[in-house]
Amino acid sequence: MAHESFEDTATAAVMNELFVNIKVDREERPEVDEIYMTALHHLGEQGGWPLTMFLDADGKPFWGGTYFPKTAQYGRPGFTDVLRELSRIYREEPDKVGKNRDALIAALRQKARPAGKVTIGIEEIDKLAGQFLNLFDMEKGGIRGAPKFPQSAVLEMLWRAGERAKDRAASESFFHAVEVALRNMCEGGIYDHLGGGFARYSVDDRWLVPHFEKMLYDNAQLLELLALAWRKTGDDLFRRRATETVEWLKREMIVEGCGFASSLDADSEGEEGKFYVWSLSEIEGVLGAEDAAFFAKAYDITRGGNFEGHNIPNRLLSGSASAEEDARLAPLRQKLLEARAKRIRPGLDDKVLADWNGLMCAALANAGAMFNEPSWVALGAKAFRFVSDSMTKSSRLGHSYRAGGLLFPGLSSDYGAMIRAALALHRATGEGAYLDRAIEWEALLEQHHADPESGGYFLTADDGGELILRPNSTRDDAIPNPHAWIAQNLARLAALTGQYSYREKADRLFEGTLPLAAANLFGHAALLSALDTRLRLTEIVVTGRRAEEFAKAALAQSFLTSTLLRAPDESLLAPNHPAREKVAAAKGDGAAFVCRGEVCSLPIADAAALLKALSA
Repeated sequence: MAHESFEDTATAAVMNELFVNIKVDREERPEVDEIYMTALHHLGEQGGWPLTMFLDADGKPFWGGTYFPKTAQYGRPGFTDVLRELSRIYREEPDKVGKNRDALIAALRQKARPAGKVTIGIEEIDKLAGQFLNLFDMEKGGIRGAPKFPQSAVLEMLWRAGERAKDRAASESFFHAVEVALRNMCEGGIYDHLGGGFARYSVDDRWLVPHFEKMLYDNAQLLELLALAWRKTGDDLFRRRATETVEWLKREMIVEGCGFASSLDADSEGEEGKFYVWSLSEIEGVLGAEDAAFFAKAYDITRGGNFEGHNIPNRLLSGSASAEEDARLAPLRQKLLEARAKRIRPGLDDKVLADWNGLMCAALANAGAMFNEPSWVALGAKAFRFVSDSMTKSSRLGHSYRAGGLLFPGLSSDYGAMIRAALALHRATGEGAYLDRAIEWEALLEQHHADPESGGYFLTADDGGELILRPNSTRDDAIPNPHAWIAQNLARLAALTGQYSYREKADRLFEGTLPLAAANLFGHAALLSALDTRLRLTEIVVTGRRAEEFAKAALAQSFLTSTLLRAPDESLLAPNHPAREKVAAAKGDGAAFVCRGEVCSLPIADAAALLKALSA
């Protein structure tokens, strides 16, 4: 913030005209810092640095805050607006200084919403998350009614609201909604209890009867959500389903050597779900009477069937298995899986889509890091290399690959998802080649897809063929809208490279797309989650001999709004990075630093303290 305030000539002039300005070194005068930080907490603010406090002539605080941007952004007032408005109120309405803090805040919020512009910030995202929460079925999970789709973008938005919420009860209500949905999906028929993986949606309102098609993109997004839920709850159900889903991916979805197929059909022999459903007599024929009875009780298998005369294995009635019970069920599931493999299989859509593969590569990197499963990260890396090597021309991405044929050029969704995958793999491994590829692809995206009028990106390339128009929708579809991926990527690239031009591109994207989203926020959950990343992004910098220890601790935490910079020395940080001098001063074993905005923490000397700082 210093660069935008007293080091900026125009801003400094306003400061000097209206106020007597005092800069406090918090390390030199911690007691002064403590007094005014406590005052900020009493004003209802979370606190943090930089700390900006406004005092009367007696040194008594009457208003304050942390970071203020140079100009109004995302519902935050610009710093010069703050200065002028507080000066005016102090002179003209002295009663408000001591009596009406809410009026001051309302006036400043108005300053952050220029006439003619649509402004969406954290307050609006929180409000929408609350509206989504009111639509949720807190017994069965998901939005009330049938059919039920996983709607992973909405679940992620609610999870982020739980991470943001200052009130514990509010936070837990958001987390609980996501956990209920995931638990019911994990136990319902929408999940394949023998082979792993989630079906596309449930035709009923309790996740029992799936449309049996399995999509790569659904399983990628759910894998990330399972990792987040497991990290918070420790519920082994989420770990088991994540592990089983990755095993399904390895067993049934790898094609062309390393890429991931798009989907598995619902039908076989002309009948939907025939490959997946069972009669009790079929199970008895495989397992024998005693084991079949045990399995049937656990998975809701009856003589008459639980759906149209057939049985869809599920645990909605019996609930999550104990460790002892699952130890007996595991070999029974394996026997049934081997018997099922002899049936005529559903068709495999074996084309490799760059955007869907990017989703799964990122999911394997993020979930693999959280679960400490390096083989998952490696699996994602192999698929990433396949797309990078086999689905590009002169480094430009294609969209679809099958049997040696490449559909070219790619879409903005391909760049958005594959850059996201590159950044996730860079975070998980620290390998600089992934960051280099992300930078290269972002430049190509900018060159061939950017819409200079809106600040957004056309789905098709400028040489992608003749269409009556170049689509540039901002709404989510079956997968998140590519604008959401692109915006998150730009925010992360700015943090990783120190090139704030990326952040400026992200801001232009939001300025152009948020007015469109405002008319239907419910269709823009992913874009609003991207905005959350832009506003809350935390940089974790690790250095010294214990850097990987700190990195491992950071990787085990939520990846939604954090990025990880491994810096053996300060030369690997951008010249303007706020941690550069601190990294240079960190000797011996090294340290970790948590940076938010333009401010970094003091050196953190152990993993436990790092986790505490990340949760603050």
